[in-house]
Amino acid sequence: MTAAGFIIGGDISVRLRRSARARRMVLRVPRDGADPVLTLPPRVTEAEGRAFAESRAGWLRQARAAMPVAQRVAPGAALPVEGRALILTSHPLRAARIDGDRLLIPANRPAGPVVAAFLKHLAHDRLRAACDRHAATLGRPVRAISLRDTRSRWGSCTADGRLMFSWRLAMAPPEVLDYVAAHEVAHLAHMNHSPRFWAAVGRLMPGYAPRRDWLRRHGGDLMLWQFRD
Repeated sequence: MTAAGFIIGGDISVRLRRSARARRMVLRVPRDGADPVLTLPPRVTEAEGRAFAESRAGWLRQARAAMPVAQRVAPGAALPVEGRALILTSHPLRAARIDGDRLLIPANRPAGPVVAAFLKHLAHDRLRAACDRHAATLGRPVRAISLRDTRSRWGSCTADGRLMFSWRLAMAPPEVLDYVAAHEVAHLAHMNHSPRFWAAVGRLMPGYAPRRDWLRRHGGDLMLWQFRD
């Protein structure tokens, strides 16, 4: 997949992605406030894609205007942590920690990087435990786990057993994080989304559908949080 971009309507920047798996042109407005994305099938020209996007410039403006406003990580904000809204509270301490319904953060340090580091540590601990548990059930080893701030996927799995996850999963309810771990571990046995793959997910996590649906409905809200000034 390659990426490029162009301007339509005089002021709308559109990112262009070409995908071998795409069957039709798809124009999408990310919930995190990033530029709209136009996905093109292999045989559709860039000129055709530009014309398609231009014809929908009005819709793009309306869709962007209707998007939720980005949330800034700062003292006083109610940040979701493991599915609970915790009030970010400055406090004379050296490292962030949870105190009841508050997330205490060092008073003399920028909130964004401190909270991001806290979430990354939390995500790694939770995902490591979940992946080890699911991998033992499946009988397939996990070679390594890494964390990133991805925008297009919550997790991925390589053929050699390396799993990658978004550390923003630490903001989701624990059962949702557990579902994503089960999903990626199931890819250790089936590198596709075939019926056999979903059967493996079901064995690892019976009744996973509500957790998958939560992520589809609310995952975009987690992307709205900004950890940099």
